[in-house]
Order: sequence, then C-alpha cells, then structure tokens
Amino acid sequence: MDQIESTEAQSDEPGSSGPAMKIAVVLREDLEPWQRLNVASFTVSGVASQAGAVGESYRDGSHNTYLPMFKDPVLVFGATTDEMARTIERSRSRGVLFSIFTEDLFNTFNDLDNRAAVAAVAADKLRAVGIAFRCDQKIADKVLKGLKLLK
Repeated sequence: MDQIESTEAQSDEPGSSGPAMKIAVVLREDLEPWQRLNVASFTVSGVASQAGAVGESYRDGSHNTYLPMFKDPVLVFGATTDEMARTIERSRSRGVLFSIFTEDLFNTFNDLDNRAAVAAVAADKLRAVGIAFRCDQKIADKVLKGLKLLK
C-alpha cells in the first residue's frame, strides 16, 4: 500500500497565497464496504461545513448548474483501531478539528440521535470508526504519519 505522500496543492482563491490544504478521511480498516461509504459520506459533510472548503458551483456548456465541490485534495486512509486512536490524539494535540463517526451511529437514524450518541460517551471511550478533517498540508502529514491509503 502507498505511504502518505505530500501534495503541493495551493489555495485556489484568486490572489491567495495561503497554505496548501489537505482533506483527509480516516476509516477503520475492518468496516464493510457499505459502512466505509456511509462513514466517509457523513464525515466529509463536516469538512464541507468549514469556511473555504468548497469552491464555486460548476456549470456545463448548456448552462446547467451543479453543486460545488471541495477545493482541496481528498485522501482516504485506512487505520486499525489503535491507529485510529493515535490519529485522533494527534489531531487533538495539534488543534485540528475533525468530524467523527462512532460505532454507535450505525444504530441511529437522524442528526439529533447521532449527536446524543456521541455526547453520551467520554472522549476516551468513543469507538471511532472514521474521522475527517481539513487543515494545513504540513500539519495533516504529521497527523497521518504512518497511515496507508485505503485500497
């Protein structure tokens, strides 16, 4: 499997010389395919809520308009339970905000219940199956060190 590689994407805002950003999704390796898709979808929705994460709407040659997408590269990594815990700790210690999907969320069916399920468990007892974040590429590389791209 591929080790994490640095990407050199710069902010594409006109006139911006901001830091290169990266979006990372980290999924526990033992998830079923449908669970991987579900967790990735929900966790990246948190990233999309961050200011500056999403670009402009798309438009085709017939003038149909499509929803905007992320401006930055999105990389998906696999992690064991221990690697997930380490990645969460690295994120917290560097002040990186992330969305989280826990095992309990497979048994809830709306946002209110999802948030209640997370709120009911202390941080060190959350059984995380996926996280996603967007941050400076150099910080992301440190948080993700040792993880491999999910195949």
